[in-house]
Amino acid sequence: MPYETVEFTSYIYCMNRKLAYTMAAVSAMGALSSCDKPDKRCNIVFIMTDDHTAQMMSCFDARHVHTPNLDRIAADGVRFTNAFVANSLSGPSRACLLTGKHSCANHFYDNSTCVFDFSQQTFPQLLQDAGYQTALVGKLHLEAEPSGFDYWEIIPGQGDYYNPHFITMDGSSHQEKGYLTNLITDKSLDWLENGRDKDKPFCLMIHHKAVHRNWLPELKYLREYEDRTFELPDNFYDDYEGRIAAAHQEMSIAEDMDIVYDTKIFTEDADTRLTGTYKAFISRLDSAERVVYDAFYDSLAVDFAARDLQGKELAEFKYQRYMRDYAKVVKSLDDNVGRVLDYLEESGLDENTLVVYTSDQGFYMGEHGWFDKRFMYEESMRTPLVMRLPESFDRKGDITELVQNIDFAPTFLELAGVEVPEDIHGISLVPLLEGESPSDWRTSLYYHFYEYPAEHQVMRHFGIRNERYKLIHFYHDQDFWELYDLQEDPSEMTNLYGREGYEDIISDLRQELADLQEQYDDPVRFGYDKARQ
Repeated sequence: MPYETVEFTSYIYCMNRKLAYTMAAVSAMGALSSCDKPDKRCNIVFIMTDDHTAQMMSCFDARHVHTPNLDRIAADGVRFTNAFVANSLSGPSRACLLTGKHSCANHFYDNSTCVFDFSQQTFPQLLQDAGYQTALVGKLHLEAEPSGFDYWEIIPGQGDYYNPHFITMDGSSHQEKGYLTNLITDKSLDWLENGRDKDKPFCLMIHHKAVHRNWLPELKYLREYEDRTFELPDNFYDDYEGRIAAAHQEMSIAEDMDIVYDTKIFTEDADTRLTGTYKAFISRLDSAERVVYDAFYDSLAVDFAARDLQGKELAEFKYQRYMRDYAKVVKSLDDNVGRVLDYLEESGLDENTLVVYTSDQGFYMGEHGWFDKRFMYEESMRTPLVMRLPESFDRKGDITELVQNIDFAPTFLELAGVEVPEDIHGISLVPLLEGESPSDWRTSLYYHFYEYPAEHQVMRHFGIRNERYKLIHFYHDQDFWELYDLQEDPSEMTNLYGREGYEDIISDLRQELADLQEQYDDPVRFGYDKARQ
C-alpha cells in the first residue's frame, strides 16, 4: 500500500518499534505542515469494565458463561494468561492505569479519601500532546474532572444502571433513558463516527460500570440464566485456618451479602442496611419498566419467603442469585463489545486499531465464600486481558509473561511513537505483541493495598508474586506474613510462612520484595506509618 513520506513515517510506528522514537519528531512536523495528509499511527480502543473477573469470561473459563464477542478479541488476537493489577480497588487501579505508576507514586491510594491529581503526568495527556485525539466515555471514579481528553462524558461516582445521569465537559449533569452499558457504547460509537477528526489517530477509552455490584440486569435479560445452577467453588466453605486477614474480612456471601440490595429479595417491610439504597436504584425505572422488573423479582421474593432458608441453604441461595444476576450483566456487556467490534470492522478502522479489553481488577465468584476483591489473592489480583492487534502485527495466541496494569501506559505511548518517560514504573508490552520473549522480562510483580479500615474490612497489605510463589505482608494494626505455593496450592488455602523447609524461599522473596519497594520508591519500606507519603 503506497504512502507518501509523512504517511509512511507515521505508519511504521505500528510496524517497527525500534524506529518509533527517532521518527516521532519527523512525523509530528509532517502532521503540522500538511493538514491534508492523515496521520496513520495506530488507533487505540481501550475497553475496561469494573469487577469483571476472568472466571466469567469464556475464553478464560468456560464453566459459567459464554462471551462470544469478548472471545472474538482473543481468537483474533492475543490472550494474556498472567495479567494482574497493582492494587485491586477501582480508583487506585484506574490511577495506576492512567499514570503507569504504582499507588505510592500516583498518590491515589483508596476510594475513601483520595482525589486524583490530573496535573500529574498521564498517558492520555502525552498522547494528546503528540497529536492524538483522546476521548473517555463512562466510569472514571477518581473524584476529579478528567484532563488530557479532547472529549469526555462520564458518570458520577459509581453511576446507575437504569436511566443514568452523565456529566459533560461543561460541568452539567443530565439524565438519559436507557441501560447504562448500552448508553456508554452509544456515546462511544457516536464519537467515533461523528465527533473526532478523522485525519488524526485516536485513543478512545470506553469505561463501563458493568459488572459492578449490585448487578442490575438489562430488563430484556431478567430471565436469562434462571434455569442454570452454578457449581459451588470447592472452597466456598473455607474456614480460613492460618489466615488471619481472610477470617477478618466482611465480604462473605453467607454473612455480608445483603438479601435485598444484592439478591433483590425485596418486600415492602424489608429493613436491611442497604434496603434504602436498593430502593433508590430501582426507583430510577419508569412505571412501565418497573412493572417488568417487579414481575420478575417479586415472584422470587414470594418463593423465598415460603422456603424460610437458613444456614447453608440460605448461603447457597444467595450464591445462585448472585451468579445469575452477575452473568446477566456480563451478557449485556458482551453484546456491547460486539457492537464496537462490528463498527470497527464495518468502518475499516480495525486494520489500524489496537483493541484492548480488560477490567480494573478481578472478583470473587464464591471462592473462599466471598464476593468483592481487594485481597492480593489470585481471583482479585488477576485481571482478564485480551487484545486484537492492528494488521501490522501478526502475533496471535497466548502471552504467558507476567504483566500488570501499569504496563498499559508505556505500551500505548510506544505504539504512538512517544518516548516513554523514565519515571513510569510499567514496561511496554510492544515486544510481546511483536512475538518476542525478552530474556530480561520481569520475574515478579509488586502489589500494595491501602484501604483499611473501610468497607469489607480487608487489612492493608503489600507483597510479591512470581511465577510460583506469593509472599504477602499484612500491616497497620496487625503484623503477619503469608506464603503460598501457587503450583501446589493454586486456591491459596495453606499459609506456608514459618513452616520448616521454606526458610530459603522466604528469605529470597523478602529480599526481592525489598528490591521492588526500592525500585518503585514505596515509602512503606521506611515504616508502616510512612506508607501514604
